[in-house]
Parts: sequence; structure tokens; C-alpha cells
Amino acid sequence: MELPKFLLGDNTDFPDDIFIIHLDYPRFIINLKDDEIEFLEDAEDLDENELNLEMEGLVIAANEFYDREILRYEE
Repeated sequence: MELPKFLLGDNTDFPDDIFIIHLDYPRFIINLKDDEIEFLEDAEDLDENELNLEMEGLVIAANEFYDREILRYEE
């Protein structure tokens, strides 16, 4: 099965939060309400600088994914 790079998630226990789940390495969940990130695995092959650079791009991509999905829902 081929999985998408990002998934959009919500939960009624957290009514003000919107979650983006990143399924490629490194796997993480970002809460768009406050940009808090929870890693689902350790990024052992990346040093801290590499991880920070990688995450900058992934957070931007996650926000772009969210914006695209919202536009599609509105259409």
C-alpha cells in the first residue's frame, strides 16, 4: 500500500487543534494551532543541524498541504 506523505487529522477531544501527520521519515505530528511537533521515531541518522534544516522545510510543506486541503474542501 502506498501512503500519502501527509494526513490531516482532528479530534473532538481537542476542538481547537488541527493536526498534520507526516508519514515519511522522520515521522511526526504537528499541531498547527501552536506548531508543536511530536516525533513518532528518533531521527538517529541526522545530527541536530540536519534535523533542524529538514524540519524547516517539512513544516512549510505541512502548512502548504493544509492550505491546499482547505481550498479543496471549500470548492
